[in-house]
Amino acid sequence: MPHFTSEGYDIAYESYGEGPLILAIHGFASNGQVNWLNTGWVETLTDAGYRVVTIDNRGHGASEKIYDTAAYPSDEMAKDAINLIDHLDAGPAALLGYSMGARISAFACLRSEGQVACAIFGGLGSTMITGLPGSTEIAEAMRAATLDDVKHPRGRQFRLFAEHTGSDLEALANCMESSRQRITEEDVAKIDVPVLVAVGELDEEGGDPMVLARHIPQGHGFVIPKRDHMRATGDKRFKEAVHEFLGNHYPAQNRA
Repeated sequence: MPHFTSEGYDIAYESYGEGPLILAIHGFASNGQVNWLNTGWVETLTDAGYRVVTIDNRGHGASEKIYDTAAYPSDEMAKDAINLIDHLDAGPAALLGYSMGARISAFACLRSEGQVACAIFGGLGSTMITGLPGSTEIAEAMRAATLDDVKHPRGRQFRLFAEHTGSDLEALANCMESSRQRITEEDVAKIDVPVLVAVGELDEEGGDPMVLARHIPQGHGFVIPKRDHMRATGDKRFKEAVHEFLGNHYPAQNRA
């Protein structure tokens, strides 16, 4: 995988296809391959005429593992997204973020100085502004000696996923302790690019996409039918909604 240096950290990424850039930003305990390649997103978007770049967030995948909570607030990780677009000299780009990646994308929109054309916030709606509980339990689950020691249901779910992705558990614990940084209603109201907010109908963690979309001046909400937080990622209807949104706001033709 190619790497570049962002804010002093070694960040890995991968590039697929040709065309206007879509930067795909994964969720907690995942990585670019698991979140975007294995779910068919890369194939879907490259077939539609886009260049897809997947980033491994700090502490995840092939990127540098950091054992300091100060490195992981979402507005800090958003710097890596903006820096990668600049490194590739390929902006303005569309952002496609899921869960933690959606929060990072929101802060990247606020940091953008022309690098972001539009964004998709997947798996995170109203809870982006109301806040998410359970961070302590998830961090403790990462630090537990074994999976059998994890009794909290949500913590156990994330520990299982982290083990499945081969993640560095201590780096993830540090990430969880600071990455769920709340973004205020006033902040999202300053996002000045088109945004699609898409959350599963059964996703209690993500909340209501329509609530968040209403606070974004060019926000559009979409409910992914019959999907929860984990099963919405590669959903066909989610992909169809993104395809329509990109066609309206970031068409592949005449942009490459």
